[in-house]
Amino acid sequence: MTAGTTSPPSTAIDRSEFRHVLLSGTWVGLVTAASVIVYLIVARLLPHGVVAALIEAIIVLAAGVFVTFLPGSFAVSRTTQGIASAAAIGLWGTVVFMAIDVIVLRPLRAFPWTWDAIGGGSTWWYLPIWWMLGTLLAWLGALVTAGRVARGGDPSIRGLSVPLLAGGVGGILGLGLSGLVYLPAAAGVGFTVTLIVFALVVLARRR
Repeated sequence: MTAGTTSPPSTAIDRSEFRHVLLSGTWVGLVTAASVIVYLIVARLLPHGVVAALIEAIIVLAAGVFVTFLPGSFAVSRTTQGIASAAAIGLWGTVVFMAIDVIVLRPLRAFPWTWDAIGGGSTWWYLPIWWMLGTLLAWLGALVTAGRVARGGDPSIRGLSVPLLAGGVGGILGLGLSGLVYLPAAAGVGFTVTLIVFALVVLARRR
């Protein structure tokens, strides 16, 4: 390339370089940690009630959007390779958050460790579950992203998140406000179920 010329815009897709995966996963882990910290602050500062629960539910949905679609965005997921890279980014993100959790939040006693009691006082039993959940969400998000691009749709995080947020709101209205499930958990259930449905549709269309 001669001096004075400009590089053409990058058209790279399915980014799977090891360094890129680690850096992107680190950002996902930091976003996860920030979301958890904000949630904890709200839970501690606001009196327990519907208002606090609704704010916590909003935080859960926002965090769900980022941990689900950021990996696919970082990996520019379009084919199987990019979807797998997004899953790897999601997995590394859970490892980064785990380090922050164990090194920072646990010594500060940021929140009650109810799950530790279930595991006989140990935190290690639920960590593999956390790793699997983060990887699953990233994989499903990348799958939905690739499916949207294949149909010529908008692959932006904002565009992808709209139906999932609607599902989260449906969970709040159907499960949360009825008193069956705590509002933040109801939002998470609605979000996740909607994500799974969309991912299954993409898989069905690939056959």
